[in-house]
Amino acid sequence: MKTDAFDFDLPKELIAQEPATPRDSARLLHVGEDLADLEVRDLPSLISPGDVLVVNNTKVIPARLRGRRGEASIEITLHKRNGDDTWCAFARPAKRLREGDTVEFSANFSAAVVEKRDGGEIVVGFSGQELFSGLAENGFMPLPPYISRKEGRRETDQQDYQTVYAATAGAVAAPTAGLHFTETLLSKIKNAGVDVVELTLHVGAGTFLPVKVEDTDDHKMHSEWGQLDETAVQRIMNARNTGGKVMACGTTALRLLESAAPAIGELAPFEGDTDIFITPGYKFRIVDRLMTNFHLPCSTLFMLVSAFSGLERMKSAYAHAIKSGYRFYSYGDACLLEKNEPS
Repeated sequence: MKTDAFDFDLPKELIAQEPATPRDSARLLHVGEDLADLEVRDLPSLISPGDVLVVNNTKVIPARLRGRRGEASIEITLHKRNGDDTWCAFARPAKRLREGDTVEFSANFSAAVVEKRDGGEIVVGFSGQELFSGLAENGFMPLPPYISRKEGRRETDQQDYQTVYAATAGAVAAPTAGLHFTETLLSKIKNAGVDVVELTLHVGAGTFLPVKVEDTDDHKMHSEWGQLDETAVQRIMNARNTGGKVMACGTTALRLLESAAPAIGELAPFEGDTDIFITPGYKFRIVDRLMTNFHLPCSTLFMLVSAFSGLERMKSAYAHAIKSGYRFYSYGDACLLEKNEPS
């Protein structure tokens, strides 16, 4: 499809700079045959006993680092861990770096440039203190570029940009639909007879990369590492086989579930990279409902939700959201999407 089919006008002021407080007070647009304006805290009334809610328990690491190569100031943002413990990263300004250079972040934490790639991407290997402790001391949360932090770090983002169930460190972007959940809301959902199942997909910074090609067939999707274990598969299939619906919390959970589904109605354990790119025409194999945030024009995420609920329906829903002042993207409001069933 042509990329411009997914374009729409989004007022800049609707891109949220702060999260809703409390988290579950964010607005929720229920998109089915009709549109309903609700709040995230209304979720327990929208799901049924026997359903399963699948969440992504990845934990965001402070993956943005500022250091020096000699006199030059360098910023790098990690986006994917390689099997040999090196990391792919985006560097600014990349033109100041060459293979073999070392970027110093502190007296005992540095990164060597192992490889230089196109588009400002580099591969780095760390030395000095243990990686995650080095990131904790020197890094900061990798907020997406459309969230302005002119003052630099903001301590509240350390908590705001993390789900309450984050457990497995490795993401460099938050699974943002999950940011709306509180412990209280999760308890209410479980008490309503819904099984809450966890999987892991380490969200990469590539999720923010724009689609620069004219046709979606020519877009190269970034890959991300994920894991779905046997126990999670059994719980999901048990819900599905007894008449429950499978609801994915976020496009990341949906992408891993669909990657792990070999055929319609089937699911298997999964561990490894996925670069699944979902556009209209895709036949969903396992997910029945999707909770997600509002996405940017011409993004792979808006393409995914258009595949799930129908392009025209999503354009109508987004037009309603814009007119009604819904807040967009990572710190924005949410929508609950029903799958577009073929007629």
